[in-house]
Amino acid sequence: MWIHEYQNWSNFTWDAKTLEPKLADVRYRQGRLLGHMEGLGFDLKREASLRTLTNDVVKSSAIEGENLNQKEVRSSIARRLGIDIAGLIPASRDVEGVVEMMLDATRQFSKPLTKDRLFGWHAALFPTGWNGINKITVGSWRTIETGPMKVVSGPINREKVHFEAPSAERLEKEMDAFLAWLLGEDDTDPVIKAGIAHLWFVTIHPFEDGNGRIARAIGDMALARADGTPDRFYSLSSQIEAERKQYYDQLENQQRATPDITGWLSWFLDRLGRAISNAGKTLGNVLFKAKLWDMINQKKPVNDRQRLIINRMLEDDFEGFMNTSKYAKLVKRSNDTALRDIQELKEHGIFIQNPGGGRSTSYRLPDH
Repeated sequence: MWIHEYQNWSNFTWDAKTLEPKLADVRYRQGRLLGHMEGLGFDLKREASLRTLTNDVVKSSAIEGENLNQKEVRSSIARRLGIDIAGLIPASRDVEGVVEMMLDATRQFSKPLTKDRLFGWHAALFPTGWNGINKITVGSWRTIETGPMKVVSGPINREKVHFEAPSAERLEKEMDAFLAWLLGEDDTDPVIKAGIAHLWFVTIHPFEDGNGRIARAIGDMALARADGTPDRFYSLSSQIEAERKQYYDQLENQQRATPDITGWLSWFLDRLGRAISNAGKTLGNVLFKAKLWDMINQKKPVNDRQRLIINRMLEDDFEGFMNTSKYAKLVKRSNDTALRDIQELKEHGIFIQNPGGGRSTSYRLPDH
């Protein structure tokens, strides 16, 4: 039996004693992280939130096998939040749609989640009404005509069915119950509620496509409610993407089991704890960037080309070191101009030359 075939299946149960220490640990980590963030200035908090939201959008799509351009995502979020960053670039419709959904979920976390709001999210994910080469029903629940909704893998005629969702005839009733529960007030801890919401929605699987991304957006909305702030400083989707196989295995195991969801919630809390712990890296990078610019501004004003290069090297997706040819290409100037800029930065201790010389000469920023 699938979990949704049990009578009153959504009356979930769990072992509170098993989850209590995990929940307490998560709440402690949340409190410490949010406390650290409150001690930062407005600009640093915005930069940390921008980085986190960018990772969240990129990784949530990556879980489904869709690779978004990180620079486009960052630019789209920055524009929508009114954050002035260097190197803003246009974003594709696909990127804009995912960003629109995620920001609506987190920035408007206290706003009730309704059927129409979900339809709007779905339409934003699929602005053309197509998923690749397949036309899909957009902004509405999946229909009877589309047939059973199954999650499968393997070659044709030898597919393995990992999950089969409730039939289309049940969707209106199932989603009414879910949305009423999400809107209602009870004594369930908001973090536990985020885990339940994630599992419940993805089990109903009400849309033809996009259910995983929307489930994670709903989870982020619930976590924003738990934190009491629209700013995001940790990314659960990044942690799930890092453990993607376990994520799908855990979902399948729970969807094949009874409505006792202790196993799923235990896994969810463990990954959430790791996500919050890993947020320290983002915070560290933001603080390093701020301290570096303080040092630069005290030593010598840099020109626009140098500023662009330094900011590029501080981005999460920058790989390797800087050299003359890479510098020249990024600023669209000659190698001679690039070399002069580099020598100035080196003289003022902003660039550190790596061991080696000749054509292999490269430079890095001061260490954290």
